[in-house]
Amino acid sequence: MYALARSLFFRIDPETSHGMALSALESLHRIGGVARLFGQPVNDPIELMGLRFANRVGLAAGLDKNADHLDALGSLGFGFVEVGTVTPQPQPGNPKPRLFRLAQHDAIINRFGFNNKGVEHLIQQVKKRHYGGIVGINIGKNLTTAVEHALDDYLLCLDAVHSCADYIAVNVSSPNTPGLRSLQFGEQLDALLGPIRARATALNTQAGRHVPLLIKIAPDMSEEEVALMAGSIERNALDGVIATNTTVSREAVQGDPQAEEAGGLSGRPVFEASNRVIRQLREHLPTLPIIGVGGIDSAAAAEAKMAAGADLVQLYSGLIYQGPRLVGECAKALKTSGTKKAH
Repeated sequence: MYALARSLFFRIDPETSHGMALSALESLHRIGGVARLFGQPVNDPIELMGLRFANRVGLAAGLDKNADHLDALGSLGFGFVEVGTVTPQPQPGNPKPRLFRLAQHDAIINRFGFNNKGVEHLIQQVKKRHYGGIVGINIGKNLTTAVEHALDDYLLCLDAVHSCADYIAVNVSSPNTPGLRSLQFGEQLDALLGPIRARATALNTQAGRHVPLLIKIAPDMSEEEVALMAGSIERNALDGVIATNTTVSREAVQGDPQAEEAGGLSGRPVFEASNRVIRQLREHLPTLPIIGVGGIDSAAAAEAKMAAGADLVQLYSGLIYQGPRLVGECAKALKTSGTKKAH
């Protein structure tokens, strides 16, 4: 059935069909039809970062930027859902068109540019959720905020979301906000993460609960850059890392009519690059929780991500191409495979 729905949606502009698909899921959720169509959630609890995840498969940030569809998406059987990226102030993002399908590669290019309704809207949506799983909130900076003042935006978002987030992810790896990726390296990264870590620790003490702090990183790093990133993560006592975001490389999609569109490439072409970064991170950070994301479009791909060193996985593009049943297929495979581990 999903193959038919996909063939219809793929005849429509990608961003328009994205909205239509979410609206259809909302309608199905309201009448209680999600589980009947796609199966019951897989129960495979794991404790990580002080949190109890119902299973190891999550939804990556970017699909539900404003937490407007949190309950409906959660009903697909995800063990956790990450919403955002959210910025302090609402912003429209980049001009349309800004979403492109590379169907022969099971890939997507987006240059949304952190389009979202702002942190206050997201908070209200998260607070009224009925979804009982783990909810992560991914935070970023506004386009109009200069890179040298990016810390201000991250702290504003951190302060705002701390009370309603199960974990918080600092996004310094989107290729669609000019200058953002420059924050991933060296002194700039330490100058960003140090104050964020200090503020998060103070908020944890004030609230009497620990909200894990993670960073989301890019796949376009050399082995030396991954080592530098790992050192900064360790120095600033982060609770985990999300590896990885989209890639700016087009090597795997050369010749595709859409390949030269600007933006981040996700889906199957980023699978190996993501796994490489995960393996290298695991060498430097043997006990740090890693959420693996990038190119998971089958149960076997989810198992390979875990074998590379991930503790949890996230889906996005694979969900678009393979459909909601992918969630349960991956969760079942990880439950029965020999890749279980916890830190």
